[in-house]
Amino acid sequence: MIKRIIEDNIHRRMFQGKAIIIYGARQVGKTTLVKQIVSQYKDVTWFNADELQTRELFEMQNLSLFKSHVPNRGIIVIDEAQRIKNIGLSAKLIIDNFPETQLILTGSSVLQLADEIQEPLTGRKFEFTLYPLSFEEMALHHGTFEEHKNLENRLVFGYYPEIVTHLSDARRRLKELTGSYLYKDILALNKIKKPDRLNKLLQSLAYQTGDLVKYNEVGQNVGLDKETVENYVDLLEKTFVVYRLTSFGKNPRNEIRKARKIYFNDLGIRNAVVFDFTPASSRINEIGKLWENFLISERIKFLANHEIFAHVYFWRNYNKQEVDYIEVRDGRIFAYEIKWNARKRRKIPASFLNAHPEAKVQVITPENYIGFITKE
Repeated sequence: MIKRIIEDNIHRRMFQGKAIIIYGARQVGKTTLVKQIVSQYKDVTWFNADELQTRELFEMQNLSLFKSHVPNRGIIVIDEAQRIKNIGLSAKLIIDNFPETQLILTGSSVLQLADEIQEPLTGRKFEFTLYPLSFEEMALHHGTFEEHKNLENRLVFGYYPEIVTHLSDARRRLKELTGSYLYKDILALNKIKKPDRLNKLLQSLAYQTGDLVKYNEVGQNVGLDKETVENYVDLLEKTFVVYRLTSFGKNPRNEIRKARKIYFNDLGIRNAVVFDFTPASSRINEIGKLWENFLISERIKFLANHEIFAHVYFWRNYNKQEVDYIEVRDGRIFAYEIKWNARKRRKIPASFLNAHPEAKVQVITPENYIGFITKE
């Protein structure tokens, strides 16, 4: 059993009169995590929203019906709660009328679940995001040195739990994962009018990892207009397939303010989309992009797992000088340049330092990356 770091954070929020909401892509281990958490408690009632009876029960918002089917103490779990219409109103009824009950909801779509619960559960919820396994979690599981030895495998096959535990069968399992689960929540929204173009869009984004993404150019490549590309990317982000970084800047004359870069939450998914599982050491033209995506996705996991609140960006000016990754925490700027080749010296651009002299800067390479994505 690989322990998830957010498990302890969730335990600390139990039985405080608020719902616990756990977001995360399908197959990242939400159900396994919740089962592990509730195994330490008595009186647990589990509902699966993939079942019609569960949906019918909670869509009625009938307090009398709830009292006859829902225990008045202990833990209530509703798995894949985004499938229940008006789940936020039902959750509010439970929280307000069952004070000795802890409600836990899981969902694989922020778009569906967050919209449903935002207003009804204002001030009545703790929210968490579960990502695929992280470098740090695997290092805690079997040691930092052992996980570092697996680095090139992670750059190719990623960190989905099923892939990590079945690495010898990773190619086939990733193919099934991208085919059966990746788009399930997106297509269920009925907002994708051209699902065949969705895969082409993902392939285009995969090849542009770490580059500036222009929606009109991507649209021309895949046969979609700019607005549709932007809507699809938004859906992909809210179902935890990709992650967008926007540009950082305070001077509109010199610093680009409206650009974005797009990274995949998991490199195994990224490589499966383009059908390329070539060993990382052989991918001379791509290794820098893979390394950048790896470190940024691992840093995003690290921040979420340890409840470190930060705004994240990249920086670029009109002279095409860049800083790969920037965090703003408590008003302080932290700038990071990401390099695969530690021998190839690269500094933070002087133009950035002149514009933001207060920033703390660091270059991240395979020689020092562990401290960037773990609590050493």
